[in-house]
Amino acid sequence: MTRATKLLAFSVSITSLFLTAQAIAEDILPRLSVPAGYKISYFAKDVDNARQMAVGKDGTVYVGSRKAGKVHALIDHNRDGVADKKILIAEGLNLPSGIALKNGDLYVAEVERIIKFSQIAKNLKAPKSEVVFDDLPDKRHHGWKYLTFSPEGELIIPVGVPCNVCAEDPKFGRIFSLNLETKKLSTIALGVRNSVGFDYHPKTGKLWFSDNGRDMMGDDIPPCELNRVDEVGQHFGFPYVHGGSVLDPEFGEGKKVTDYVMPALALQAHVAPLGIHFYRGKQFPQAMQHQLFVAEHGSWNRSKKVGYRVMVAKVENGQIRGYEPFITGFMENETTYGRPAAIAELADGSLLVSDDYANAIYRVSYNNK
Repeated sequence: MTRATKLLAFSVSITSLFLTAQAIAEDILPRLSVPAGYKISYFAKDVDNARQMAVGKDGTVYVGSRKAGKVHALIDHNRDGVADKKILIAEGLNLPSGIALKNGDLYVAEVERIIKFSQIAKNLKAPKSEVVFDDLPDKRHHGWKYLTFSPEGELIIPVGVPCNVCAEDPKFGRIFSLNLETKKLSTIALGVRNSVGFDYHPKTGKLWFSDNGRDMMGDDIPPCELNRVDEVGQHFGFPYVHGGSVLDPEFGEGKKVTDYVMPALALQAHVAPLGIHFYRGKQFPQAMQHQLFVAEHGSWNRSKKVGYRVMVAKVENGQIRGYEPFITGFMENETTYGRPAAIAELADGSLLVSDDYANAIYRVSYNNK
């Protein structure tokens, strides 16, 4: 490479970085679109790398992060739909993406362990953590997590595979259930590459989860997935079958797609579905009741970007009958302005959407007049 070429490449790189920083600095809100009757606004800005959220009984919103290593509490004192106070609960944690609340205690998933902040609402000024489980793998590749509690009260924990694609290992590629009293870890689902979002259906009680498909097979294969667990211990295909239809070129030899659970919905390749949430509130139209909202974080390894939106899957009798855009505008003309990561619901029935790229949390409300 000549000196002139190196200078040109350096100039292009600096320009690209400047444009990226400029895009992040822009106010993303005017770019975002929601269906008629809905309104999107900021619940909070400047929340570093915002990921999964958990809403306390008092309305406090707790937010995890990934690379930022922080957990925040956001308080909307006057209930106007905008957080007016941000409190740093913890920092220096190991990819604390997943959080969940139970009986007033805040559980936070690091890569290798689960920690707990007891009665967090009463101890925001001086929060103290304790380790409740520390026998998880310490691999950071797909090591960040998502948390929820099962209807039976067990903590649901995913462990992604430490690779793009690799041989099946009982420590990885699964969704586990942790009994917090006995510390027993049980497998709920196998063959799960990297789930960073799940929710229980409000009526059937079945666990639904998103899964990110493998990379390096091209722009359009294999699909990402939305899945439903009908029986404990079902195998969803990884690393042998992807998206219910694609045999892995290395691990798929001698396997049949019919030997594994088919996705509830095969999504476009590389859209990267993260947080999912069944709507339970009363503010949105009745047609939205128990519909599944999906945060598509967006592709990083495709010649043309896809995802970068919030979708709604129309679920009827346990089957997905439609899949439609709900929030768009996070990406335009190959420029990224935001990346939706997770979804939560406030007591008034409005939805919160975290954005770990724009460091923001949006609130979606509906004007039913």
